[in-house]
Amino acid sequence: MAEAVLPLVSVIVVNYRGAEDTITCLRALAGELDYPRLEILCVDNASGGDDLARIKAAVPEAKVIASAENLGFAGGCNLAAKQAKGTVLAFLNNDARPDAGWARAAVATLTAEPTVAAVASKVVDWAGTGTDFVDAGLTWFGMGYKRHAGSALADVPREEHETAKDVLFATGSAMFVRAAVFAELGGFDERFFMFYEDVDLGWRLNLRGWRVRYVPESLAYHRHHATMSEVDAPDTGRETFLLERNALAALYKNVSDETLAKVLPAALALAVRRATARGEIDATQLDLGKGVGPVDTSPVPVPRTALAGFLAIDQFVELMPSLAESRKVEQAARVRTDADLIPLLRKALEPAYPLPRYLAAHEILVEAFGIEQVYGQRRKILVITGDAITERMAGPAIRAWNIATVLCGEHDVRLVTVNPLAAPPPAPFPVSAARKRDLSEPIDWADIVILQGHVLEMAPALKDSHKIVVCDLYDPMHLELLEQGKSAPDDKRAADLAGVTKVLDAQLERGDFFLCASERQRHFWLGHLAALGRLSPRLYDADPTTQSLLSVVPFGLSAEPPARSGPGLRASLGLAESDHVVLWAGGVYSWFDPLTLIRAMDRLRAKRADARLVFLGMKHPNPEVAEMDIGARTVQLADRLGLTGKHVFFNEQWVPYGERQNWLLDSDCGVTTHFEHVETTFAFRTRVLDYLWAGLPIVTTDGDAFADLVRTEKLGVVVPAEDEEALSEALERSLYDTEFIAACKERIAVVARRYAWPQALAPLVEFCRDPRPAADRLPGSADLVVSDPLRGTEMIRRDVALVREYLADGGPKELAKRVAGRVLKVARRRG
Repeated sequence: MAEAVLPLVSVIVVNYRGAEDTITCLRALAGELDYPRLEILCVDNASGGDDLARIKAAVPEAKVIASAENLGFAGGCNLAAKQAKGTVLAFLNNDARPDAGWARAAVATLTAEPTVAAVASKVVDWAGTGTDFVDAGLTWFGMGYKRHAGSALADVPREEHETAKDVLFATGSAMFVRAAVFAELGGFDERFFMFYEDVDLGWRLNLRGWRVRYVPESLAYHRHHATMSEVDAPDTGRETFLLERNALAALYKNVSDETLAKVLPAALALAVRRATARGEIDATQLDLGKGVGPVDTSPVPVPRTALAGFLAIDQFVELMPSLAESRKVEQAARVRTDADLIPLLRKALEPAYPLPRYLAAHEILVEAFGIEQVYGQRRKILVITGDAITERMAGPAIRAWNIATVLCGEHDVRLVTVNPLAAPPPAPFPVSAARKRDLSEPIDWADIVILQGHVLEMAPALKDSHKIVVCDLYDPMHLELLEQGKSAPDDKRAADLAGVTKVLDAQLERGDFFLCASERQRHFWLGHLAALGRLSPRLYDADPTTQSLLSVVPFGLSAEPPARSGPGLRASLGLAESDHVVLWAGGVYSWFDPLTLIRAMDRLRAKRADARLVFLGMKHPNPEVAEMDIGARTVQLADRLGLTGKHVFFNEQWVPYGERQNWLLDSDCGVTTHFEHVETTFAFRTRVLDYLWAGLPIVTTDGDAFADLVRTEKLGVVVPAEDEEALSEALERSLYDTEFIAACKERIAVVARRYAWPQALAPLVEFCRDPRPAADRLPGSADLVVSDPLRGTEMIRRDVALVREYLADGGPKELAKRVAGRVLKVARRRG
């Protein structure tokens, strides 16, 4: 089997007065690396001397870029990245050398996992026995660090350095990143110059939903700070200055507003204490409370290691205006919360410096500012429905309500309806109504937006935003409309259908995660996603099962058994306790078939005089839902057959959601009947769940997902569509066959537990615990491997083949048309 085509990798090495190390590194890349598609770029950061000439002469395979000034590591890398041709960028310190498999292992991960933006190589010392980078950590005050660095590799637990894992950042000494993503984020932040630019990049990638993956098979060897030691010394304070300043800059850019308000004051105070502790400065020497001595205005010596901390804070303040602009960008683009990243911080409360006075201050500040609680803030989730939220709720509102109820245990949740009717019952979360113009505030507030129906059209800003969007597709509106709109003029009917389909298309193109109600629906929506081109290679490669994109989340039922709280249908409608009651537990819509049910009851009353049929609600609680003529026709048929008020009862007003159990508990079996059409095939009859909840044997028409459930689990009787005789017999058995009824109830109790709301919503709960954009919606997503353009004889062969094809298909006229089209296309491209 032929090897898969590999992407072009552009390896970038920055040199500053380290020609000897740089040449060793570049030669290893050119001669020892087992990777066939390689571009080597070396930036000389205005080293002066003969560095530039030596590198060019020693490694002619490398493209050497001369910078007119020292741009630092960050700027040097960015300069080369702009000239690189590869779809993968690799960064390697000039005092490092790659293992032969360094690039292949990284590329394999990037190819296999489209949600991984960067690969963190395993980095060991030059001899391969000491640890440099095998894991990343971050302190609460912004300092990234290499966990286990400096330890003998043999002393580090094997699982820490031999197992692939997600990390917050990769070390700039040896890492890979998708070129398109690097460009999307603007590369390394050049204000950092050097140090922590890699921490900042990884932090920003994670906030945008990308992953950074540590891959131990991608191995490199590093002489730590070999180049830095040539141009600086630890006691100058320069390195300390950069570390302190850049840590504050990364913290300021990347944490949320809530986190920043607590950690930045504490981080600044801790930086001062770090400085005084490093310099062993007596912090009480100017304190009058310690006594008044002779007047002394002589300069106080401050060690450079202490001065570095003070100057770092000063220069952080100087950078704040430009950092504030960057912060706006990062906070607007983020889709991950600070709490999401806690596992990647590893041990955020580690003090990092073993200095007694510093450790004491660390403990004080952590306690005073409540740092332990800072990263535990709850995620903000907005649930938006188009349905009325009142005591009398229909399916979409009930579903939205229960989604909010289940999620509010772990997150801060708001439920918003865009319906003007909002008079909700008491809730453990805020509930409000909003017009289109009012949606901006709750959407800006949210980390995740869960929406139904037409909501996306009312919040068009969501279409282009970075927010995580969950689309609830449990109600295939366009299929309902095929049946519901039959009485409309043909042109209006077609236009309405096109409009609803456009609404659904917009959701399918925008969503990061989709909910549907059954496996049947899942197949239907997968087909829709495929037709829209959403099932791309990138999405498929990220998850061939597509479960992380589209999950079955059925309508649910209460986890608590129904308990009577007031009068039910018998008291409300005047039915006797001895009557045997069939309940239709919902509205009457065009896609249902209550007419056959009425006729079946007419048959049944001839044999069973105490049989009763009750319709729970005829008028929809949402005033925006137009009444359908099927309801009137149903009443008319019952009237004509002399059933109304005797054997068939219509409750005109919708029973409040919190009282429906009283009507269910007064019933003996539940029924749902529908026609045989495409709406039925993919429908999810939510009323059936209430039958399960109340333990009622179920009589249902065949053709939908619940009919399959009733048949498979033996929960009642399934009958053919529009068969009044079979329906009448099924109702009789479910009302009067005591042995059959008892067996159904026993099995219903088991099945009902599977549909309790917490279980039904489990896929959504899991997604909200670790929400990420869909793989094809990650910023900077691009193809890794692209076809090489045809050149020379290959192009001639292609054109000759096309000429033959056109002549064969349509003769000279076809050829002339195609040639003219090609000429026009080239002219437009050049123009």
